[in-house]
Amino acid sequence: MKIAVLFPGQGSQYLGMGREFIETDGDCAAIMERAEEVCGCSLRTLCNDGPMEELVRATHLQPAITVTNLVCWQALQKALGGSVAASCFAGHSLGEYSALCAAGVLSVEDTLRLVSRRGMLMEREGQRHPGAMRAVLGLNVAEVEGVIAQCVDAGVATVANHNTEQQIVISGEVAALDAISAIAAERGAKVIPLAVSVANHSPLVADAVPDFALFMAGVDFSRPQTPVYFNVSATVEEEPAIIREIMARQIASRVRWFELIQAMIGQGVDTFIEVGPKAVLKGMMRKIAPKDYAYQALQFDSPDGLAQCLEQIGLD
Repeated sequence: MKIAVLFPGQGSQYLGMGREFIETDGDCAAIMERAEEVCGCSLRTLCNDGPMEELVRATHLQPAITVTNLVCWQALQKALGGSVAASCFAGHSLGEYSALCAAGVLSVEDTLRLVSRRGMLMEREGQRHPGAMRAVLGLNVAEVEGVIAQCVDAGVATVANHNTEQQIVISGEVAALDAISAIAAERGAKVIPLAVSVANHSPLVADAVPDFALFMAGVDFSRPQTPVYFNVSATVEEEPAIIREIMARQIASRVRWFELIQAMIGQGVDTFIEVGPKAVLKGMMRKIAPKDYAYQALQFDSPDGLAQCLEQIGLD
C-alpha cells in the first residue's frame, strides 16, 4: 500500500467543519487556538456558525480551510500512531499549504501566517481587478484553450485549474468568461459559475505575487521530510528556495491537478486519502485514474469518517 495524503482548498467549506475533532480532542483544539492567535480573528466561531458570507471572504476562508485540514491531519496522525506513513503529499491550490505543513516544510504557525496573508492579498486583488471563475465540463484542456484564444478581444481569461481530463476551471474578467462560456456551450460543454469573488490563478491576481514573495522571505522553509507534488509543476521539489518561489507563483499559475495525480499513479500510489472538509478531491479520482488501475480513494472530516477510513485501509 502506497498512500498519498491530499488536502482540499477553497470551495470545500461548510459550517461546522472540524467541529467534532475540536470538541473531542485537546490537541485538535490547540491547533484552532493557535490559528486564532496567529490570524487575529475568531476562526472557530466563523467555521461553526458563519455567517457564510463572512466565512467565504478570502481573508477568512483561507485560514479557515487550512486550520480544518490541519485539525483533520492531527487526528489522522494520532490514529495511525506511526504504524503507517504517507508516501507523498499534495494539496489542491490553497490545500498545498497544508501539504507543506504535513511534510515538515512549514511549522503550523508559519503555515497559518502565510495563508492569512495570502487571503488578504488575494482579496485585495479581487477588489482591484474584479473577476470570476467557472467550471467547464465536457471539453478537454486543449479545447478550452482553443476557445479562450478565440475570445482574446473580450478580455482577460485563462485556464485556472486542470482538475480532470474534462473538468477545466476558467478564471478572468466576466465579459471574457461570458464569451468563452457561450462558445463552450455551443460545443456541448456544461458551464457552471463558481461561488468566488476573486479570479484566482489568473493574471488578475498577479500583483499579489511580489508582495507575497516579500512576506515569505521572512518565513523559514525546510526540506520536505516526505515528497510533496506541486500544483505549478505537477512534480516534486526538495530545495527550500525553489519551493518558496513556486509558492509565490502559485497564486497566479495554473493548478495542474490532473497531471499531478497521474504522476502519483505513475509512481505506484494506490491509496488516496483526502484529509479535510467534503470529498471534492476523492470525487475527482474516478475521472483521473485509468479504468484498469486498482486503487482506493478515501476521505474524512469527522471522527466517524476517520474510523471508516482506517477500517478501509485495514487499520481499524
